[in-house]
Amino acid sequence: MSLRSENHQWGSIAKGFHWLVALGILVNGVWGLLMTDMSPSMTKIGVYALHKSIGLTILALFFLRLAWRLFDRAPPDEPAPMWQRVVAHITHVLLYGFILALPLSGWWYNSLHGYPLQWFKLFNLPALAAKNEDLSHTAHEIHEYLFYLLLLVLIGHVGAALKHHFFDKDNVLRRMLPFGRVHTSKSPQGESP
Repeated sequence: MSLRSENHQWGSIAKGFHWLVALGILVNGVWGLLMTDMSPSMTKIGVYALHKSIGLTILALFFLRLAWRLFDRAPPDEPAPMWQRVVAHITHVLLYGFILALPLSGWWYNSLHGYPLQWFKLFNLPALAAKNEDLSHTAHEIHEYLFYLLLLVLIGHVGAALKHHFFDKDNVLRRMLPFGRVHTSKSPQGESP
């Protein structure tokens, strides 16, 4: 498998960024939902700190992925009706927007609360805004709503990938799977005619 993307599939670096970000969102989303019901304790503080660190890691991976895309071309779209290609591109723009906005909104919320922000206890990051308890409630709601909107778009994204894989039997999902092999035949089943 090539490090860079090719005509028929994504390269291993693009795949790595894709799956690391996906895993980070999944873990941090579940983590975020579970931590809100914890009673105040030192454990809860540690759980929140880990949630913030994972969010910052996702943000860093997002920027690294964007930088990589400047040097790595995307494979051409798989053959599909125009409306599907348009919806796929809109979905990817929304995913990128939410993946950027979600950690930034958490950072903003943290700043408005006046809490220090550390990345895995290694270094502090600057506040994005001055402390403002009144605005912090709004920031928290924005952070939550962004998560649910991201979740809706992800469900559509995963659903479309599964539809392409199991019903259309094309390479849309295969070319992003870490160990997937794309079909080189033109037949829908990937078998020789």
